Amino acid sequence: MERSVSGLRVVAAPFVAAGPSGVAVRDRLRHLTAQDERVLRLIGAHLGSLASRDLKARCADGLGHSANTWAARKRTLTPLSSSRWAGALTKASHDQWALSRRCQAAHIRSLEAGIRTIRHRLSLPLREKGSKGVAGGYRSAPEWQAKSRRLAVLEARHAAAVEDWQAGRVHAVRGGKRLANTRHHLAEARLTEAQWRERWEAERWFLAADGESGKRYGNETIRVTPDGEISIKLPAPLSGLANAPHGRYVLAARVTFPHRGPEWADRVEANRAVAYRIHYDVTRGRWYLTASWQYAPAPALPLDAALAHGVIGVDTNADHLAAWRLDPHGNPIGSPRRFFYDLTGTADHRDAQVRHALSRLLNWARTCGVKAIAVEDLDFTAEKTREKHGRKKRFRQLISGMPTGKLRARLTSMADATGIAVIAVDAAYTSKWGAQHWQRPTTSTNRKTSRHDAASIAIGRRAQGHPIRRRTAPPPHDQSDRAGHRTVQARPNLLGREGPRPRTPGPHTRCAPPGHGANAGDQRAQHRSGHAAEHETWQQDSLPLSH
Repeated sequence: MERSVSGLRVVAAPFVAAGPSGVAVRDRLRHLTAQDERVLRLIGAHLGSLASRDLKARCADGLGHSANTWAARKRTLTPLSSSRWAGALTKASHDQWALSRRCQAAHIRSLEAGIRTIRHRLSLPLREKGSKGVAGGYRSAPEWQAKSRRLAVLEARHAAAVEDWQAGRVHAVRGGKRLANTRHHLAEARLTEAQWRERWEAERWFLAADGESGKRYGNETIRVTPDGEISIKLPAPLSGLANAPHGRYVLAARVTFPHRGPEWADRVEANRAVAYRIHYDVTRGRWYLTASWQYAPAPALPLDAALAHGVIGVDTNADHLAAWRLDPHGNPIGSPRRFFYDLTGTADHRDAQVRHALSRLLNWARTCGVKAIAVEDLDFTAEKTREKHGRKKRFRQLISGMPTGKLRARLTSMADATGIAVIAVDAAYTSKWGAQHWQRPTTSTNRKTSRHDAASIAIGRRAQGHPIRRRTAPPPHDQSDRAGHRTVQARPNLLGREGPRPRTPGPHTRCAPPGHGANAGDQRAQHRSGHAAEHETWQQDSLPLSH
């Protein structure tokens, strides 16, 4: 982390976040017959077994994987399915291995950070206080002993992880590690073995096919016509279940895709690639079809153009978004707004809460006429380790529960559809300086400004390029030249920055007569080195250097 001479973090420049490069829409498969469900289960189970077998072969290849081994795996799967199903299976296995490899690297970095922190704290005397940003010694001898044992555990895990990384070994579970571990805790999960088995088998099914541009309706394996008819190319062992020519099975359900339906229909009619995935929700007992496709991202809006009508600064918190609108000069307008969400419950519930909060935020921005929303470029990957925060378990749970990555990605996707730019700013000192310089000035008898509201102002000003501080301290009387200008409100290139405030004729106070401060805009009339405040006959000449 780069720091300045004063020890503060060097603040990165704000930037306009890139828009989405793809889209996925989902619709429910209604009115499926019993035969339709039976065929879908047979296809998913058969292809799922092939996917498990291929993933095992890919993991066995390790770092020795090549185009030839990939082609050999595909040739093995083709007689058991089809050439296109084999391509989808091998590609899914390769992507799963690559994802596991990235997660393995992140796990190694996390272990290294924990080992580094424990070693530092063990080297310090007991109860030694830490400095800013650096942890101190442990509080007691028992804690020191416990941490020394934990250091040995982390070092053993790190050695094993590094050995796996160098050998190219990864650990992947089709169906999910969490669901696999739930098998040993059925009572806590309130599931019977049959219920768990149904979920486990449904998660391990494989019913996904990549699109192909130039082919009929953009996909030859799972084909969806513009009017919503779904047909699936059956694997070779299941070709006897076909109810349509060329070994295809047509479902009785029709899809419409209420969200982005016209865009999907245009791609299908133009025979452009669309990928499909069919999955079964065991909890609800429903089948769904997900369509996804990629497109070239739109060019990012220039930063100055996005900030022409002001900006809305947003501070992300564990249970709400604190937002405040700022004008182009960095001044807060109106009252702060808060958009609450509840991050308890299931993943679908949490995702819906975040989506509804962002919808209200974007609707408010569109009502205000603002074309930019400023958010912090947060990343808690290295900030929620157990060793970094020690006893602060509640704080670790707090930052772990904040959906920083999901919120940023969803906000970027939703804002792109409304023509609003998302500006990411450095999160350094926004809460601290916002509370120091903006919380008290914006608090009144009718409004209580919170620390999060003040942080939203700081975020918005940083996106606009303004300093967070409202006004610097007055310069010392004996060192006015080195103190610099009194104000940091205006940018250096703005016209009239050094000029006086507009004056209204007539006295406004009992001690300020008309015409007072007429020379306030004259730099030679300011109290600077070599110039007196007023050029009068009583000005004392400088003492000669010869005396």
